[in-house]
Amino acid sequence: MNFKSIIGIDISKSTLDAYLKINHSHATFSNNEKGYLELVEWVMENSGLVLAKELLFGFESTGIYSSQIASFLERYGLPFYIMSGLELKRSLGIRRGKSDKADSKDIAEYLYEKQEKITPTVLPSQTILSLKKLLSYRERLVKERAAFKTRLKEYDSVIPENGMKVYQSSHETVIACLNEQIKTIENEMEQLLKKDSFLTEQYNLINSIKGVGPQTALTLIILTEGFSRFSTWRKFASYAGTAPFPNQSGTFKGKTKTSQLANKRIKSLLTMCASTSIQYNTEMKKYYERRVNEGKNKMSTLNIIRNKIIARAFAVINRNSSYVDTFKYAA
Repeated sequence: MNFKSIIGIDISKSTLDAYLKINHSHATFSNNEKGYLELVEWVMENSGLVLAKELLFGFESTGIYSSQIASFLERYGLPFYIMSGLELKRSLGIRRGKSDKADSKDIAEYLYEKQEKITPTVLPSQTILSLKKLLSYRERLVKERAAFKTRLKEYDSVIPENGMKVYQSSHETVIACLNEQIKTIENEMEQLLKKDSFLTEQYNLINSIKGVGPQTALTLIILTEGFSRFSTWRKFASYAGTAPFPNQSGTFKGKTKTSQLANKRIKSLLTMCASTSIQYNTEMKKYYERRVNEGKNKMSTLNIIRNKIIARAFAVINRNSSYVDTFKYAA
């Protein structure tokens, strides 16, 4: 798709640095509703006679700092493309120095080069967006809780028992508070999910798969944006870091392995699901034991099970029916 006017935007907490490719101009705006209106007015004044659909705004995903302008652009029917920082970084190669003005120009140049392959971003439903924010916040709380638990163990090993009381009491109080807040966030996510019958149905379908728990089911729904973001389970497996890739060049042939570029959170959850499956799912347990007995690598076998779980999740969603354990009906 060709756009007549391309705008690269570098987003910070309080400002937007915009670069207009058509006339190589640069301007800075506030990162708020008033700034967004001024940005669009500036773009239209400097782009000539172009239609709204012929514009393309582009910026990196920066969480809450970019979510508001994305909502604004969608509300007014202005095409935009949200890219990952890694996507842009890899396109630029080695560079020296950094500035917001230069970054906005780099984004515009990248969009100009790739415009024929770019499909404008479509934001997920408001429920998915709210769930994403809550999930992100929950993960931060979980990390903080883990940090306090680790420090408590460290204190226990280096501080005499009679000097531990104040540390132990303080840390246990904070950990209890974090537990309560994590539970509150989980309850809020559960209530949001219940209000959306479509997502609730997906949640129930995924939970019908043996070895998949509520947290994994919810995370799968959020990351796939209700299974609309990835067309196949293999593409999601690549995103999750469970898809194996060849490792060879010329006469060198290394082991096929997964990429380190992955969503570590879902990869970790899938690993736990796979570990649970080989303990309590008869089919997966037999499959795992058979491969290991044949001398196959344990981790590669566990990875296959992770991919089986992803494939089954996509399968139950696509056919809109719960998972059926055919193994128990086998003779």
